[in-house]
Amino acid sequence: MQSPLRHRGWTRWSIVCALAVIGVVATQTAGGASGTGWIVFSAHPEGSGAPQLFRIETTGDGIEQITKGKLPATAPEFSPNGNRIVFTRLGSGIFVMNLDGSGLRRLTSGKRDAYPVWSRDGKHIAFVRPYRAQWRLYTMSPSGSKLRRLPEGPPAGRPTWTPDGKAILTAAAGDLVKVDSRTGKVLTYYGLAIDIQTAQTATLSPNRKKVAWVGPRVSTGPDDCGEGPCPQFGLYLGNVPKPHAVRRIVNDTGPAGWSPDGKTLVFVSRGALTLYAIASKARTAIPTGTQVATADSPPAWQPR
Repeated sequence: MQSPLRHRGWTRWSIVCALAVIGVVATQTAGGASGTGWIVFSAHPEGSGAPQLFRIETTGDGIEQITKGKLPATAPEFSPNGNRIVFTRLGSGIFVMNLDGSGLRRLTSGKRDAYPVWSRDGKHIAFVRPYRAQWRLYTMSPSGSKLRRLPEGPPAGRPTWTPDGKAILTAAAGDLVKVDSRTGKVLTYYGLAIDIQTAQTATLSPNRKKVAWVGPRVSTGPDDCGEGPCPQFGLYLGNVPKPHAVRRIVNDTGPAGWSPDGKTLVFVSRGALTLYAIASKARTAIPTGTQVATADSPPAWQPR
């Protein structure tokens, strides 16, 4: 499985990112934000250079750059209390910092470490790292100590902890699976048909009842990719338990983060943030000014 976080060369995920910037999406100004708070996302400062992390209020106010550097910063995730952020710096490792960017600390030195996610109790962080040419699950403490690979874990994508911390949900083998958080042994296959190439960034709602992921859709563009249309993608939403009721909700966007109440998604569209109210399907654009948001990882919404 190839990583969608590679910062050199083109992959299918690169096409998703390009489409997210240039694709046309209609937005509405009606509601959609579930409460207030900060959203942290990756963007090109002033439209160029290596992507860095920014924070912005759900109202669209107070945008502020919170990381700097020559290497891309991506895949942010809040601590359970909403005060700290763990993220990936491509080519360097996993880092943690305060919400305002202060207190920066390196946790790992794996150049391809990706998708760090805190456990609900704040005592562990799970992430993926290449091992024998495949992406495998690892866990560590919030200080970077006690790092270990889950020995029985399958090739996996972005992890999501269960509330009790005893298991991790992840995209694997073209499905959503639940694995033991100590051994990686697969405990449950949910029977969701998730594309193995593009679904590494699958995310789950706070109550773990819904899952959102990027997957392929029927191409409708011109025949400008060899013998046929270029691949096109959409953001899909489904129920974790059966019936899964999978549906494509938006075309040509990046992966989605979730509001704390699970009622709203946030993703990148046309280089800016978009809120999507699941019940009403209303969309609200959050302008990011001269910062061009990237679509390689889900934005993070501060928990309440």
